[in-house]
Amino acid sequence: MTTTLLLVRHGQTVWHAENRYAGVSDVALTDTGRAQAEALGRWVAAHPVDAIWTSPLSRAVATAEPACRALGLTPHREPALRECDFGVVEGRTLAEFAAEDPERAAAYRADPVAHPFPGAEDPAAAAVRGAGALHRIAAAHPGGRVLVVAHNTLLRLVLCRLLSIPAGEYRRVLPRLRNAAISELRMDGDGSAALLSLNVPCEPDVP
Repeated sequence: MTTTLLLVRHGQTVWHAENRYAGVSDVALTDTGRAQAEALGRWVAAHPVDAIWTSPLSRAVATAEPACRALGLTPHREPALRECDFGVVEGRTLAEFAAEDPERAAAYRADPVAHPFPGAEDPAAAAVRGAGALHRIAAAHPGGRVLVVAHNTLLRLVLCRLLSIPAGEYRRVLPRLRNAAISELRMDGDGSAALLSLNVPCEPDVP
């Protein structure tokens, strides 16, 4: 039986303006991020879902809160939906890391899965845990529509795994998931997946 997963990256955070890696750091939403979360809540009110799942990180929980409120749903928190740990680059920019270690930064840009940041989580392992979480969520809601609020890098790695795209290409093929935009993924009972839409804004006038 087919389940529809509506994948959403959390709203804008205080580190977005400087393009800093948040990873597993618990970073708050900005005013813009909160506005994006409210817009998502209005979209969900007009396009109801059967369940809402989130990463345990507060930026994802806060992004899902207006949607939960709109539908009277209690969110499920899934630890495996947390963002990747970026090791020494947590809270820093890629440019700052490149100034410190240009060779490793260049290797990361060429293949971020084969050459992750020092101390970072293995991206291939993150893809496995994230894909496993989506399979479990789909199995828990056969035939349903489910909102899943998680993170930019994790979701891109998971999409590559589910759609048979080489993981090392995730930054090139999927440059970014926009904050609070919706990507629709169809999950079939046999474990196969199909991407129906990507990065669709919930409201055209919300950045």
